Amino acid sequence: MITASNISLAYGTQILFKDVNIKFTPGNCYGIIGANGAGKSTFLKILSGEIEPDTGEVIITPGERMAVLRQDHFAFNAYSVLETVIMGFDQLYKVMKEREEIYAKEDFTEEDGIHAADLESEFAELGGWEAEAEAGQMLDGLGIPVSLHTKLMADVEDNIKVRVLLAQALFGNPDILLLDEPTNHLDLESIHWLEDFLENFNNTVIVVSHDRHFLNSVCTHIADIDFGKIQLYVGNYDFWYLSSQLAAKQMKDEKKRRDEKIAELKEFIQRFSSNVAKARQATSRKKLIDKLTIDDIRPSSRRFPYVAFKPAREPGRNILEVKDLCKTVDGEKVLDNFSLTVNNGDKIAFVGPFHYSKTMFFQIAAGLAEPDCGSCTWGVTTSLSYFPKDNSFMFENDMSITDWLRQYSEEKDDTYVRSFLGRMLFSGDEALKSCTVLSGGEKVRCVLAKMMLEQANVLIFDEPTSHLDLEAISALNNGLMEFSGILLFNSHDHQFVDSIANRIVEFTPNGIIDRMMKFDEYLADATIRELRDQLYAGTHHALAL
Repeated sequence: MITASNISLAYGTQILFKDVNIKFTPGNCYGIIGANGAGKSTFLKILSGEIEPDTGEVIITPGERMAVLRQDHFAFNAYSVLETVIMGFDQLYKVMKEREEIYAKEDFTEEDGIHAADLESEFAELGGWEAEAEAGQMLDGLGIPVSLHTKLMADVEDNIKVRVLLAQALFGNPDILLLDEPTNHLDLESIHWLEDFLENFNNTVIVVSHDRHFLNSVCTHIADIDFGKIQLYVGNYDFWYLSSQLAAKQMKDEKKRRDEKIAELKEFIQRFSSNVAKARQATSRKKLIDKLTIDDIRPSSRRFPYVAFKPAREPGRNILEVKDLCKTVDGEKVLDNFSLTVNNGDKIAFVGPFHYSKTMFFQIAAGLAEPDCGSCTWGVTTSLSYFPKDNSFMFENDMSITDWLRQYSEEKDDTYVRSFLGRMLFSGDEALKSCTVLSGGEKVRCVLAKMMLEQANVLIFDEPTSHLDLEAISALNNGLMEFSGILLFNSHDHQFVDSIANRIVEFTPNGIIDRMMKFDEYLADATIRELRDQLYAGTHHALAL
């Protein structure tokens, strides 16, 4: 068990935490959430001892071992991949190295023999004989082939290093596990493996993630950082989000009688607890939810952007016809005779590990790049709004964001333009910020305001969720679910893709797979899995978003 007692931390006048008291108990997985800059990663560093708080202390049950997902990808360059994983269990690794050193002695004494016997006993007790096999299984589950297990960390790619460090944190059954964005750079198969691992992990897990599907799959509790406090809620992210929204709605309606409020909340709790997805955790999670009182459900004080795309006109029957599209970049063919017909009502998610192919197709479709061959023809009644993966070229001047947005609007009235920024939480003086000082997330919100203002009936989104916090992702997710036009998009967010798309197009090494279905149905379809095996034969690629 790990306890944060009276934790306070401030940087100058900015107070991150004030008198925080929270207890994390074994058998539970806690998702740490909060707005950008709230201190989620900082709180994990306080728990791990990397950062000292101004006041208070972190108390860990004596004898318990903590493991932390490391962020320094180059710290283990001198070690092999397999050895780096085993180093996650510090006590075992020390015994292992000492054992190797004593057996390597040329003048092996009787005293060395006695010490070696003690080391052998400790080595076996710590699981040393199974260590390499266990580490290998973890690496395999995270998509790292056996051929890389003996390579030095210096010789593997950065995305492999990230997975090795994740395996290192998981290795050896730690009592307390701290994970900061563990799904970054993982393909879908590896994320599913990690979800299964954590669902069967019986100790304490504390995780920061922007992946809502992951938080919903593994979390038994949500710890919400807000105004320097951390409030603990039973349930996963969706339960926290929906219940806080319901509570906020009821607070606005002062005429609603309390008994009606209680009835509505009880019905919500019962409906949610009966729909808990994962079988192993369903019973225990339902018991936790059943213990809730009505006063346990509180509205969040955080503000959510308002995202709504309303087309100025309906699209006609002909939307987009792509024929034999080809494109080569730096000697690599990224599009090879790619053909596609987009129909009215389509919301197409483009998936697969060939991310540059997706980006190049979007750029050609948006008119920002020319194909080497083939054509991309839009219907005459379509109007297009495009969200680029890299938006830095859009913010190179020092004008205010109000003036920046005004240049995309036919209506130049200040109130009209600022109303769209207000939906993206730029109110008052925030709307006068210079483009040169915007964070990545603020730039994304500006582009979303521009796209809402344009009122297009076709939207193209190239990885829109990358720089957004959970609140903005949820708002964009809801807005695109309600959007009545045509949508072409990709995203690393599983829930975002599954809840929005009605058609899946996957880029593979040998052509595309194109199916009219939801993403989870696509993943579960046995016929598609067989087809994918054929199209990916001889490659190491796994399905990625």
